[in-house]
Amino acid sequence: MLEKINFPNDVKNLTKKEKIELAQEIREYILDVVSKNGGHLASNLGVVELTIALHSIYNTPEDKIIWDVGHQSYVHKILTGRKKELENMRKFGGIAGFPKTKESKYDAFNTGHSSTSISAGLGMARARDLKGKKNSVVAVIGDGALTGGMALEALNDVGFSKCNMTVILNDNEMSISQNKGGLNNLLGHLRTKRLYTRTNNLVKRGFSKIPKIGPKIVKRIQSLKMSMKQLLLKGNGMFFEDIGFTYLGPVDGHNITKLESILRLSQKIEGPVLIHVLTKKGKGYSIAEENPDKFHATSPFNIETGLAKTEKGKDFSSVFGDKLVKLAKKEDKIVAITASMKDGTGLREFQKQFPKRFFDVGIAEQHALTMAAGMAQEGMIPFVPIYSSFYQRAYDQVIHDIAMQNLPVIMCVDRAGIVGADGETHQGMLDMAFFRLVPNLVIMAPKNFRELEDMLEFAIKLKRPVVIRYPRGEEEKDQDIKENTNSKIELGKAEVLKSGTDITIVAIGKMVPRALKVARELAKKKKSVEVINARFLKPLDDNIIMKSIKRTKYVVTIEDGTKINGLATAVKELIVDKNIRSVRVKTFAYPDEYIRHGTVTELENLYNMSTKKIVEEIEKDIVSSKKNKIIKV
Repeated sequence: MLEKINFPNDVKNLTKKEKIELAQEIREYILDVVSKNGGHLASNLGVVELTIALHSIYNTPEDKIIWDVGHQSYVHKILTGRKKELENMRKFGGIAGFPKTKESKYDAFNTGHSSTSISAGLGMARARDLKGKKNSVVAVIGDGALTGGMALEALNDVGFSKCNMTVILNDNEMSISQNKGGLNNLLGHLRTKRLYTRTNNLVKRGFSKIPKIGPKIVKRIQSLKMSMKQLLLKGNGMFFEDIGFTYLGPVDGHNITKLESILRLSQKIEGPVLIHVLTKKGKGYSIAEENPDKFHATSPFNIETGLAKTEKGKDFSSVFGDKLVKLAKKEDKIVAITASMKDGTGLREFQKQFPKRFFDVGIAEQHALTMAAGMAQEGMIPFVPIYSSFYQRAYDQVIHDIAMQNLPVIMCVDRAGIVGADGETHQGMLDMAFFRLVPNLVIMAPKNFRELEDMLEFAIKLKRPVVIRYPRGEEEKDQDIKENTNSKIELGKAEVLKSGTDITIVAIGKMVPRALKVARELAKKKKSVEVINARFLKPLDDNIIMKSIKRTKYVVTIEDGTKINGLATAVKELIVDKNIRSVRVKTFAYPDEYIRHGTVTELENLYNMSTKKIVEEIEKDIVSSKKNKIIKV
């Protein structure tokens, strides 16, 4: 069946039996691709029938389907002309793992972060109405994403707007980790509505067959509908209808016929509609069904066993988690807060050992940071590990609730810098730039695992708001960095790792070991290079860096972030502020653009960030300066 499907119209022409066969083949195809490439598996296996039903009923791209987060869009891509391209998904030069409007006219809106689809959908629906068009707008959002405050703000507005729009609540009782909170409890009550729905349909069909009086009886029964709902749903089930939606469901999300029927029904209803769809994450692959959190996003794996093809080594997240457990054993004021990412940020063991001091708030970064501020105000020591690209979602809370009050919240920025295959929505390029603007923040980045552990200890003693950023994956080792030679961390103090007289290299975080490699390569060209581990972006060590620059008159900055307002900007500001004249500056960082997907190695080569590329660029710069006799001031 899959060979026959190239675009949505091909799906519309299939029989019920053929659609069921298609669903099975799509599952097999996705399983094959993700087992080789890695990617989001469980979420895509869970929406196969739903996606087939959507493209059977709606006429895309005229009708708009917005996939919240977008990690469940692989089936959509298969059905909209990208079946073959899926084999190179998430690879450099291949299609993205998330919806991209530049990639296909069938992708209505770029997504990658949670809880945005309803807002975007309402914007499209209101624009449609202003233009006098009649197309449908559908937002598909998971129950986990519904815990995000933005989704609730949007639901409130949609319900009030009376706008024709459909929200499909894909309820699999999971986000990345098991869902938490009152909304999850609400959905638990709504799932019991299957009893009500089946009973209601049986009554309608039965009495409608009675001549003359049948329709009257049905009408009388329908007048009791609201009270029946209240009784069966214990009052909570009225939430969506109370805010202005027509609520339909729950419906079996793996039954294409029932899905198509309820989608057709929603098209006949005026105003906003919410369809509650029950699905199983990992559907059709038993190993993923039993371990949906593990297979939410996965590296390449063996289909038969579910085991990763390459064993995962020690990484910054696990080092953070292990160290936090050790610190928490000594200090009972330490608490850990996660926004539904306990496994990704290394907090699983902390939860096991300190369940009363562990708080999973769901996909709610804003709430997580302000709650941390409240705990800090009362004398606790909150650690909040969140991915760099997700810290963007709580920027105001960092400024207004933490930094402005100078509260000792320790913000651990995981996945800082290039993360690879997830692409532009997940690259952690901006955190140094936007955090550097905030008064009262101390910003640090460790060169290796040991320095991360030292920084965590230091942050507790500092008793002020701290940002510690670290990359995804393993540390980059270097022969000149010995495990037992880390100098003591002092506020705003850099670390000179190698002395030199010709060139000053100032690096931060994961780029420090690379700076040492660059120095050794340049030494082969008879260049004496001083290497400084900045350690702190804020406050920057003006003294050590200034003395070195004055001596060498040539400074190179290397950082795993954007060129704007990061380490390079800080060093250039220092040169201007201290009036250091006749200095040549060479910057290695990422440009003012969104970085595409690909492996970390591919992207570093593309943007001249590998050891080899950095050495080549410095050599070119030296030759150019001698040839043209130009000194940059």
